[in-house]
Amino acid sequence: TWKASQSWTIIDNYEVKFTSEDPSGVFTSLKGDVVFHPEDLSSSYFNMTIDVKSINTGNGMQNQHAVSAEWMDAEKYPEIKFASRNIEATDKGYVAHGKLKMHGVEKDFDIPFKFEKNGSKGVFKGKFDVNRNDFNIGVPGKKASDVLHMEVTVPVSTK
Repeated sequence: TWKASQSWTIIDNYEVKFTSEDPSGVFTSLKGDVVFHPEDLSSSYFNMTIDVKSINTGNGMQNQHAVSAEWMDAEKYPEIKFASRNIEATDKGYVAHGKLKMHGVEKDFDIPFKFEKNGSKGVFKGKFDVNRNDFNIGVPGKKASDVLHMEVTVPVSTK
């Protein structure tokens, strides 16, 4: 039987964590549109936005440095955006193929994820890497890590 894609609302307790050799922390502001049904992937999509100024490394000076013009430049580029083009099933879950835009650079980007549904609630979990040099963030070769390991957990409920 045909099933329409389900609209989901992001609920509290989401986590957008990043780790690397140097800075690690979280972004505390995530919003967006989530339309997903495992049996109707062609109509499923993600349109997500992170507020760059919501970064929290646990160190106030490091937070200020991260949003400064030298790094993320939050005044000029206040948001990180991901918009999926299509979603496909894999042997380990799903992959959202789309565009990631940050620091004024937009690139094709894939986000592998899993989805666990429990009645009217669910959780999306994804792990992926972002190379800051691909988005012209910071100076290449500086002591900061080039690759950020992202771990995203997004609890949702039906609208």
